[in-house]
Order: sequence, then C-alpha cells, then structure tokens
Amino acid sequence: MNIPVYPDTKVALKGKKGLIVGIANDQSIAWGCAKAFRALGAELAVTYLNERAKQYVEPLAKALEAPIFMPLDVNVAGQLEGVFERIQIEWGRLDFLLHSIAFSPKEALHGRVIDVGRDGFLKTMDVSCWSFLRMAHLAEPLMKNGGTMFTMTYYGSQMVVENYNIMGVAKAALEAAVRYVAAEVGPKGIRVHAISPGPLATRAASGIPEFDELLDKAQSKAPTRSLVSIDDVGAATAFLALDGAKLITGDVMYIDGGYHIID
Repeated sequence: MNIPVYPDTKVALKGKKGLIVGIANDQSIAWGCAKAFRALGAELAVTYLNERAKQYVEPLAKALEAPIFMPLDVNVAGQLEGVFERIQIEWGRLDFLLHSIAFSPKEALHGRVIDVGRDGFLKTMDVSCWSFLRMAHLAEPLMKNGGTMFTMTYYGSQMVVENYNIMGVAKAALEAAVRYVAAEVGPKGIRVHAISPGPLATRAASGIPEFDELLDKAQSKAPTRSLVSIDDVGAATAFLALDGAKLITGDVMYIDGGYHIID
C-alpha cells in the first residue's frame, strides 16, 4: 500500500508566487487571505487602490515582505497591464491570483434592480465581474505550470438578499464566469474558485444598508451559530491553492458556518 506523503504545512506554498488584489485595510478579506498564503511560505505581490489607500496598505505589504507593491485601479487604463508586466519581469511566472474587489455606485446599489440605470449597471459589472476576467486573461500565460485563480462572491448571488440588490446580479455573473473560465483553463492545470464568505464587517460591506441586521441574522441562523472571520476565509482559501486541492475547481466554496444551507 502506498501511503501519500503530505508536505509540511508551514512551507506548503514555499516557492509559490501570488498576486493579491483588494487589500484596503487590516479588516479586508484579502488581508486575511494574504496572511494565510504568506504563513504557508508563498511570496506575494500586493496592490493598493490609490494614494489615499496606500497609507493603510503599505504597512501590511511590509508585514508580508511583499517584493512587489503597486497601485491598481482597474478603471485606470494601463495599470492592470503594468502590474502583470512587473510580475513577468521580476518573477517570470505566477502561481495564484486573488481578485477581491467589487464596486457599485451608491445610486445603483441602493435602488431596486429594475430601476438601475445603464451607467450604474455597467460600472457595477465592470469592476465586480469583468475585472476578474481581465486578470484571468493576463494571468493565464504566467501560470506556466498550472495555478489557481480566486475571486470573492456572496450568497446574494444565489438568493435574494435584502439590500444587496444589483451587486447580487453582478456576483451571479461572476460565478458563471468562474465556471466557464475553469472549463477553459483546466486542461492547463489551472483551477478557478469563487469564495463565498458569510457577511463580514469590511469597509466594502459598510455600503450595504442595514448591514448589522444581516450580521445578526447570519449568526442566529448559521448551523455553527458563529460569524466568519477574515482568518477563517484566509485559511480555507489557502487550502485551495495547495497541490492537495488540484482536482477541485469551478465551484463556489462557501465559508459561512453553513448559513447557505438554511432556509
């Protein structure tokens, strides 16, 4: 009988190189994931949205010992391409990518889906869905020996969640994109995952009306009777980057204490 040999978890990602997009501060889901990747030995490239955000992200990038630290606003022409060009020059490859950004104009997010204007719809889809496709397109040729692509979604993509509104539509599109991209890049050994945490008190979530009520509902109804933390999300996401998860792809991974199974 051949008994598999499992790697030392402390160095399970040693030598792997990953791009982290979406850290805004130390409460960000992307920060929880970055810490987990780094704890397993990965080397990370980190981006920040703009100069205003830099002051919050730079200390975190230093804590991660990130050799690549660059601005990235997907609405600014050329910035995304610049990040991948830098990775190509310095690393020559990429092993995993974390896309943890989303945006919807206030008037679009707070209104009914049926009333959303064209501009608000396009801006929501551009940042929340198409930017992942753009990153996947640029990452694919760098994942020469396979790799993993991650993006962040939410339960409101599958069920109507009060006040989630047009973002639920965007996240549904994002999850469909994950499935199609997974099918397309799977033969190259590249896995694609949508991570769906339970509600978290992040800066992005602060834009959702009555968010505290959503947190209370999630905690009271989840089988574990507990809220998820960014570290919980990070640990589960990092697992999917390991070689032991090489045959898991194209799905939505719920990290929500089981809330999504409850009516």
